[in-house]
Amino acid sequence: MKAFVNIKTFFQNEKDRTIENLAKVYKDDQLLYKSIKDLLLSHFTADQIKKKKILLKPNFVRQNINPHDDICLFTHPNLIYSTLKVLLECTPSQITIGDAPIQNCDWHKMLNRNFFQTIDKLSETYNIPIKVVDFRKVIFYPSENRFGKSKRTDDDYLIFDLGKKSWLEPITKEKNYFRVTNYNPDRMANSHSVGMHKFCVAKEVFEADIVITMPKSKTHRMSCITNSLKILVGINGDKDYLPHHRIGSKSQGGDCYKDSSILRVMAEHLLDFSNRHRGRFYFLPTKKIVSALWWLSNPNKEISINAGWYGNDTVWRMVMDLNTIAIYGKLDGTIANTPQRTLYTLCDAIVGGQGSGPLDPDPLALGMLTFSNDSYLMDEVMGEIFSLNIPKVPLLKEAAALNSKKELEFILNGKNVEYNSIKKLRTKVELAPGWVNYNKNIHDL
Repeated sequence: MKAFVNIKTFFQNEKDRTIENLAKVYKDDQLLYKSIKDLLLSHFTADQIKKKKILLKPNFVRQNINPHDDICLFTHPNLIYSTLKVLLECTPSQITIGDAPIQNCDWHKMLNRNFFQTIDKLSETYNIPIKVVDFRKVIFYPSENRFGKSKRTDDDYLIFDLGKKSWLEPITKEKNYFRVTNYNPDRMANSHSVGMHKFCVAKEVFEADIVITMPKSKTHRMSCITNSLKILVGINGDKDYLPHHRIGSKSQGGDCYKDSSILRVMAEHLLDFSNRHRGRFYFLPTKKIVSALWWLSNPNKEISINAGWYGNDTVWRMVMDLNTIAIYGKLDGTIANTPQRTLYTLCDAIVGGQGSGPLDPDPLALGMLTFSNDSYLMDEVMGEIFSLNIPKVPLLKEAAALNSKKELEFILNGKNVEYNSIKKLRTKVELAPGWVNYNKNIHDL
């Protein structure tokens, strides 16, 4: 089967490619519906969807904080509604909408009453069950400064151990270097060590007959870009299974920052201490000392204590592992030698996100919907549209290497085109602060 990317644009020229014009697309229900129907049913038949279990995996992230979050932070609700209508008309047996937003996200503030009422109405109209599922196993309650379990049970997840086949294995040391900022490092060691790389994945992924991810195209502090590959972080229910970086500088076996200093080392070790003692009276004072030490270490915009920069060599590997699991994973928790499912991606690239993505992006006028049967190809294409230097972005570099072995097809507004036609859609993008100078600095790593 050919790997394809099918693109529908919503602008005639660059003058039309503005936030103001593109925001109107989200409000045009008929345009959204027709566009999604054309994209999906050009590669699916109604019979292929009939009586099938479908999983939609949007990019929910968190509740609105900034005024522009509703168009550039998460998958737009109207896009979800239109996709549901197209699928429901093909009479699947059921549809599940599921994601694991950030752990301090308030689920019911993020998905308001109107969202659930619309979903219920669609389910009733078509007489097909639609479930909306919070994939998080662990939830953080900011007001109480504590973690707590969700209503889901252990039986709702599968634990996959990729072992030595993990993309993380080449950078794994005997000592536990893996970190998720603000999480207890000892729990991470229970999931990732030499020869062991475990992930806690929602079972719904493997119970579905058809999986369609719906990412919001954005910049990302750790991986440069988040799209169809990075969105699969949201199928993992517990962040203690998700390495985001390694403590220390490269010379120390880490990838948090380039140049070491005693102040940065002290800040990291104090952060570990505070994360091990969350809830104690000295937790918050210790965090303030951590911030002060980090500030005194004189970091520039490229350096953050959460490794949000071009030297991060961990998070992209974790993303590749999750994609391996999603494609090759079986319902018994083992990894097959052959693909078990095709991951389809319907990408919300009408208005994307730029700057301090993925959590605090500014709107980016992209002006398109993209549909693909190959997450690796989709990300390479979106990297091109973001005007990225693909060989210097590890996640995209590896995706491109895999794509070079495939038969590829590119469709633009209903016509088969060459890859060079995709390049004409490139636009200027403001990258996350830690990636601004990646082109000239990455050779120094």
